[in-house]
Amino acid sequence: MNRKQLALSTALIVLLAMDAYSIHLYGYIGFFRMVLANFAGVTAFVDLAIALVLIIVWMGDDARQRNVTAIPYIFLTVALGSVGPLLYLIRRFSDRTERARSVTPQAVHS
Repeated sequence: MNRKQLALSTALIVLLAMDAYSIHLYGYIGFFRMVLANFAGVTAFVDLAIALVLIIVWMGDDARQRNVTAIPYIFLTVALGSVGPLLYLIRRFSDRTERARSVTPQAVHS
């Protein structure tokens, strides 16, 4: 596991712990009621939604270029927010590491 994967994994664990605690306190529906309780929460929710749509578009394009599927990560993004992109990036950096290992020194110098 490289540094990027470690940092992303740490962020994912913290986010999942916060999500679990919020759902424990308020429930899934209650969480959205709290977020949408005032205009500041609505503004933050709209901002997050716009950012996640942009990330979903990027994930789809990136996955297509890499010949992998982004569908599970898109579903996770719609259902759980940043969990989907974090998992996608962890996997993406894992693929890059595997590809770098498979390149031989002779191939690099040719």
